[in-house]
Amino acid sequence: MVTNVDTTKPEAVARDAVREMSVDDLVDRARALAGSNRRTLLAITGAPGAGKSTVAAALLRALGDQAVLVGMDGFHLADDELERLGRRERKGAPDTFDVGGYVALLRRLRHQVEPVVYAPRFDRGLEAAIAGAVAVHEDTPLVLTEGNYLLLDDLGWDAVRPCLDEAWYLDVPPDVRSERLVSRRRSFGDAPEDARAWVANVDTANGLIVEATRTRADLVARLTPARTRSPKEL
Repeated sequence: MVTNVDTTKPEAVARDAVREMSVDDLVDRARALAGSNRRTLLAITGAPGAGKSTVAAALLRALGDQAVLVGMDGFHLADDELERLGRRERKGAPDTFDVGGYVALLRRLRHQVEPVVYAPRFDRGLEAAIAGAVAVHEDTPLVLTEGNYLLLDDLGWDAVRPCLDEAWYLDVPPDVRSERLVSRRRSFGDAPEDARAWVANVDTANGLIVEATRTRADLVARLTPARTRSPKEL
C-alpha cells in the first residue's frame, strides 16, 4: 500500500483528521502532485453527494493539460446485466461495477507505455458507460480518478488503493448530501417521491459503506469558501 509519508507529496496529515480547505487549496495540492515529474494517480472519494465530480472538474479547469479524469463510474455494469443479476434496483452498490476492469485500467495508467490509453466515461443522461471516451496521453502527469468505493477493502476494491499515490476523502454532512442527491435525481426526471425514495433506500445505504473507508485516505477535507489569494498567486 502507498504510505502516508512521501517527500514528493505535499505534507501528509493524520488519517481521519478533518482539514477545512477551499477548492483553491486542493488545486494547489494537486498542482504539486502534477509537478512531481512522474505519472501520479490522485483519487477523490466520499459518500454519494459529497461533491467529488465538482471538485474533479475544478481541478481539471485549473490544471489544464496537466491532468485528466478517469472516473470509477465508467465501470458501471450495464442495466441488462444488472437485470440478469437481480441488482438493477441497487445500481451503484459496490457489487454493481466491473471492479476488475477498473483496477486493470489503473495499473495500465500507472505504468503507461502506450502513447494513448482510452478509458470509458459514464453518461448520466444515458445512464450507461461509453467506451473509449477519455484519452489519456503518456505525457499527462496527473491522472484523477473519482468515485465512491476507491478505499473499500473488500469485494475486489482492495486492489484499488495500491494503485493510488494519494487519496482524498470529501467530508460533507449527511443532510447536505441528501439534499444534493434528491436534486440530482429530480434533474434526471424523477418525481419528488421517487427521488426521495431512491436516496433513502440506495444512496444512503451506499453512503454508510463509503463513510467507513475514510480512515484509508491521505486527506479528509471539508470544503470551505474560496480563500483570498495574494497578488503573487494570481
